[in-house]
Amino acid sequence: MDKKGPGCKRWFTWRLAGFLLVFVAALGAQAEPPSYKLPGRKPDSKEPWGAFLGKAAHFAIGRQYIVQYPSRTVFLGTENLSTIVEDGELGNSKRLSEFVRRLRPDITDTDALVLFEIKPDNEEGRKEAREQAGRYLAALNGAIEPDKKLKGGTGFEGSLFLEFENGRALWQLSWRTPEPGVTLYRWSYRREKPHAAWKERAAQREEALPREEAEQRGAMAEQVLRAAYERGEWPSGFQGQVYLPVDCH
Repeated sequence: MDKKGPGCKRWFTWRLAGFLLVFVAALGAQAEPPSYKLPGRKPDSKEPWGAFLGKAAHFAIGRQYIVQYPSRTVFLGTENLSTIVEDGELGNSKRLSEFVRRLRPDITDTDALVLFEIKPDNEEGRKEAREQAGRYLAALNGAIEPDKKLKGGTGFEGSLFLEFENGRALWQLSWRTPEPGVTLYRWSYRREKPHAAWKERAAQREEALPREEAEQRGAMAEQVLRAAYERGEWPSGFQGQVYLPVDCH
């Protein structure tokens, strides 16, 4: 009996095709860099904002707002609209739809009745912040009392510095609010200058944060900022200093 009939040929052809697909997929996987190595939040992004730097910026900017306005009731991005309406005594959270009540604005000040959305300082970030702030305001103002309507906040800006390896690297986080409700941040870098005080280095021309710097120290940035604002222990291996906005004047 001939064992190499049509059925065997079809089986061999399908097996070969499957092998080629796996082989091509493996080559493609090797050609792509690991996702954590890519320089932006999205795989196709060219902006030097790793996810860890975005998280660090959101934390620091939110906490700085609370530091500047300690007597106000402020909700950061961990609280949803339902909690903001109820705990902020703005109205009845049951007026919010099931989906909308889960949304979480970055900064909501229920005493000043203002809201801020934080994004990277570029055109895409500005557009996203404007759209999201508008969406949050529409949802909130549709559910709260007429005399407690919120609007986009203004005039919120500042900067802080992170010093690594006892001065070998100096990072800056700065933010501005160019339009109501839209707060944009950027990370920048100062070149090493031996024997110079940090304020002298801070006055140097700022440069874009190098990719290798972000990869090497970015994971520690949020930990360091949390320790600075919460007065906790410095993360293991950190040798440097944090200069908060109060130190930068």
